[in-house]
Amino acid sequence: MPNFMIAYYGGNQPRSKEEGMARMHQWQAWVKGLGETIVNPGTPLPESKLVTANSVEDDHESHAMKGFAVVRAQNMDTAVKIAQSDPFLETGGTIRVSQMMEMQL
Repeated sequence: MPNFMIAYYGGNQPRSKEEGMARMHQWQAWVKGLGETIVNPGTPLPESKLVTANSVEDDHESHAMKGFAVVRAQNMDTAVKIAQSDPFLETGGTIRVSQMMEMQL
C-alpha cells in the first residue's frame, strides 16, 4: 500500500493557550482514529529557508508549508478522504496530498 504526504499550508494561529490546547486535543483524537493508517502523525516546520542557486532567504511567506504527516492508503481518493477529515482544515489552512514514491539505491 503506498504512502501519501499530507502537507499543511497557511492556517491561523490559535488566539489563546486554551484554543491551542483544544486544537492539540482535536489533532490527537484525529491521529488516534487513523490507527494503522498513520505512518508519521505530524512534523511541524517552524522555520524555513528559500534556497536557489544564487541565494538563501528567510521564508516569511504567509502560505508557506507549515508541516506534514504521512499516511498509508489504498489510493489517492482514500488519502484525500483522510485529509478531508483532518482538523487542520478548521484553521483556515489548506492541505496538499501527494503520493510518495520510494527510491531504490
